[in-house]
Amino acid sequence: MARLSGVAGSVFIGTSTTQVAGIKSWSLDYTKDLLDSTGFDSTGTREFVLGFSDWKGTFEGYKDGTPIALATATITLNLKESTTTGQNWTGAAYITGIHPSASFDGLVSYSYDFQGSGALTVATA
Repeated sequence: MARLSGVAGSVFIGTSTTQVAGIKSWSLDYTKDLLDSTGFDSTGTREFVLGFSDWKGTFEGYKDGTPIALATATITLNLKESTTTGQNWTGAAYITGIHPSASFDGLVSYSYDFQGSGALTVATA
């Protein structure tokens, strides 16, 4: 199995137009609700049906330019695993949290929380 280095990962606002400068990592949680559909006729075993999907996550890095603003509308968020076509996750999202941090012996850093809204295009390669 081929392994992939995260060294070429990136975060873009827009499909491939504006890279968020200074980002060093991102994390995505893509989940699907599992709804309990157990009834009296389930003969003592639980049954489930699939519900809605949800996606959210964070990205973080060092301050390099103007920080991204909190949500006033959705943005197109493009989370790239590498520069290879298809190795990215894309969808409309809200920026829901901004967490700046500074210390006397380190770089100013930012982390951002996002919440997806609508479908997520899943990496294909």
